[in-house]
Amino acid sequence: MPRTATAEAPPAISPHLLDLRDLLRDEPAPLADFTVGDLIIRLHRTATSVFAIVRRKGSAGGLAVRAAYIPMSFDCALLPPEKGEVARLRLTSAMGEHVISYIADRLAVERLRITTCFTPARPMMLPPAPRDLYPLGASDDPLRAQGVVEASQRGLNTGLLYFRIEAPAFGNVLYIQNFTASNDYFRTTGTVPREAVAGNWPELGYALPLPDADADPAEVALPAGESVTLSDTILVFRHHAPPHERESARQFVQMLGSAYDLLDPPPVAYRDWIDRAERAARDLDEAPDATIRHYGHRYVHPYTGAEYPDIMVQMSVIAALRRWGDWRGEPHPLEAAFKAGLPRFFDEKLGTFRRYLPNVGKDKNADAVDSWYLYHPLLNLGTLALGGDDDARALFLKAIDYGVRVARHFDYRWPIEYDVTDFSVITKEAPVDGRGQTDVGGIYAWVMLQAFELTDDKTYLDEARAAIDAAIGLGFNLNYQANLTAWGAAACMRLWRITNRDAYREQSYVYLASFLHNAVIWDSRIGHAAHYETFLAVTCLQDAPYMAMYECFDSYVAFERYLDDGGPDLDPEARMLIGEYCRHALSRAWYYYPDALPPEAIAEEQREANGHIDKTLSFPLEDLYPDGQPAGQVGQEVYGAGAAFIFATSAFHQVEGAPFRLYCDMLVRAVERVGDHALSIVLDGGETRTASLRLVRLKRRTLTDSRVTTASGETIAPDAVSADRVDYCVPAQGRLILTWE
Repeated sequence: MPRTATAEAPPAISPHLLDLRDLLRDEPAPLADFTVGDLIIRLHRTATSVFAIVRRKGSAGGLAVRAAYIPMSFDCALLPPEKGEVARLRLTSAMGEHVISYIADRLAVERLRITTCFTPARPMMLPPAPRDLYPLGASDDPLRAQGVVEASQRGLNTGLLYFRIEAPAFGNVLYIQNFTASNDYFRTTGTVPREAVAGNWPELGYALPLPDADADPAEVALPAGESVTLSDTILVFRHHAPPHERESARQFVQMLGSAYDLLDPPPVAYRDWIDRAERAARDLDEAPDATIRHYGHRYVHPYTGAEYPDIMVQMSVIAALRRWGDWRGEPHPLEAAFKAGLPRFFDEKLGTFRRYLPNVGKDKNADAVDSWYLYHPLLNLGTLALGGDDDARALFLKAIDYGVRVARHFDYRWPIEYDVTDFSVITKEAPVDGRGQTDVGGIYAWVMLQAFELTDDKTYLDEARAAIDAAIGLGFNLNYQANLTAWGAAACMRLWRITNRDAYREQSYVYLASFLHNAVIWDSRIGHAAHYETFLAVTCLQDAPYMAMYECFDSYVAFERYLDDGGPDLDPEARMLIGEYCRHALSRAWYYYPDALPPEAIAEEQREANGHIDKTLSFPLEDLYPDGQPAGQVGQEVYGAGAAFIFATSAFHQVEGAPFRLYCDMLVRAVERVGDHALSIVLDGGETRTASLRLVRLKRRTLTDSRVTTASGETIAPDAVSADRVDYCVPAQGRLILTWE
C-alpha cells in the first residue's frame, strides 16, 4: 500500500468515498454523540452505511470509521447502552439485524472500540464491502488528508494499521481489527483474514473477506438467526506525531499495549516442561534419527533422520543442554559429547566456522552461508564462554575476527547468503521485499558485546554501535527473522547500559515494534488451528506463512536478557507485552510437539530432504499455521529440541528443602529465601496483567499448607488445590511472599 499521500498526487477513489464526502459536506444531526478526552465522536448514517466521525476539539481533520455497510434500505434505532458502552445502535433491513456497540475511554490515551454483530434474516451471502477507515483533511475532505502509513497487516498477523495524519495535524492512530471475535464468521464462510487490513490512502482499514466465487453457497452462507461478529475495531489515538522513528516505535508499543488491554486473551495452561525436557534429552541420546556419527563424534540431525549436521544446530542444542545441566545441578553427558565435535566445523585457513562438516555431500554448497548463520553459533559460544567455559571461550575468540571482517565488508548491511571464502554474494535480497537480512546487525551487535565483555577490547563495543547505527531508518522494515529482531532489541538495551546513551534504549523500541508487527495477536480457530494456540505467536520470517518453534524459544531467551537490562527504565507497555509474549509462549509452544496434536492436524508429507515426523519423539514440528493448514509441512526440528530445556529452566524454580517446585508463567525477576519456609518473589510483568503461580509437588513428597500474600499484606486465595498442585492467580508485577508449613 502507498506509504504516503499528498495533494500533489491525488489517489484513485471508489464511489464509497464520495458517499462519505456527501455526508461530511451536509452533516445532518448525528444519531448520537459523545466525547472522550479531547475527541468528539458523532455517529451518522448514509443510505448504505453507519459512520463514527472522530474529530479533535479545536483542530481540523479527523477520522471516519464505517461501522456497518448495508447496500439496501435499512432502519436505524438508538438502543439504551449496555454496561460499559457509550452508545448502541440497531440496524434492521431485509438482510437481517446489525447491532453496533460503541465503547470509548481515556486512560493515558483515548481509545474507541466499535463492535458490529449481524444476525441474518435468512441464509446469507454478504456482498463485497468497502474498507472502513478514512482520514479526513481540511474541510473534512478525505482527499485533502495527507499522512504516512508506518505499518499495516502482514499476512495473517495482527490486523493493524499504524499511521499518522500530518495535514491537518491530527496525530498518530493505531487501528486494530480483533480477528478473534470473528472466528465464527471465518469458519462458517471458509475465509481467512489474510492482509485484510490494508488499503490505498485515503481508503484504508478492513475489508471483510468473502468466500471464493466458486464456493457452494449452501456451504459458506451465514445461517439464519445466528449472530456473528463481522468486525471488532479498536482505535488508539495520540495527539502529536513523533519526530523520528525511535519515538514512532515507542508510541506504537505504547498504543499496542493500550489496545491489548481491551482484548480478551485466551487462557494459558500449565505445561509440564520438565517431563518434556527429560523426554527430549532421552530421545536426543537414544533415537537413531536424532544424531549421526562423523569423525568419531556425535552430531545432531537438523530434522528427524535428515539433513547434514551444521554448526548452528549443534551449538543451539549444546547451549540449551548447558542451561538444563545448570538447572539440574549437574552437566548432562550429551553436552560434552556434542561439544567434542565442534572443532571439525572450524576452518583454520579462513579462521571461521563453516556451516557444514568437511564431508558434506555434493548436493550442498559447502562455501555458502546465510548471514545470520555465521553469528548465531557465536552467540551461543559466547554465552558458554561468559559462563566460565574455557573451551568455548577459545573457540569464540578464534572465530570472532572473521565475523568482524564480514560485517565491515558488507558495511553492516548483510545479504541473504554469501560465499565464506571470498564474500561474493550468492543471494542478495529476498524476492518478496527486495531486502537482505536486515536484522542481522542486531544479533551481530549482541555477539560483539559478548566479545567486549570477554576481552575488554573497545573495538568490539564500537562494532556493536556501528551495526545498530547502520539499521537506523529501517523502521518497521527492520524485521527479517523474529529471533534476530529480538536479539537486536536486547543488544540495544545492553548498549544503553554500557554507554548511557538514551538513543540506544530508544532504538530498542524500533526492534521491539518490528517484532510485534509480525505477531499474531489473535486466537485463530480456523481449520486445524482449532487444535492449537496461535495467540501472540510471531511468524518466523517477514514473509513466512507459519509460526516456528525455534524462533519462538530463541526470542524468549533474548527477551529474558532484554528485561534484565531494561529494568525499571523499560517502558511499562513494552514490559507488559514482552511478559505476555513469554507467558503465552509457555502454553502455546506445547502444540509444536506432534504428540499434542490429533493425527489429522499433521501433514502427511514433509519438505523434500527434511525427513519425516515421528510422533514418539519429543522434538517439535517446525511449523504451525494461523490459517489452520496441516502442521509439520516443513519437518520435525531436532534442532528445536532445546525449547523444552529453555522453558523448563525458566518456568520452574527449585526451592531447597521444600516439598514442591515453584512454577510461574511470568518471568521472575528475583527469588530470595527470607525464612526457613518463606520466599520473596518478584515478578516482572505488566501492571494490568496476572500470572499463574503454582506449587508443584515433588515425587515422594506431600504438599503442606501454603500462603501467598502481596507486599502490602493482602492474602491471595488459591484458585485450585489438589494433592499434586496448588494454583494461585497473582499480579504479574510486584513482590509476593510465599510461606508454607
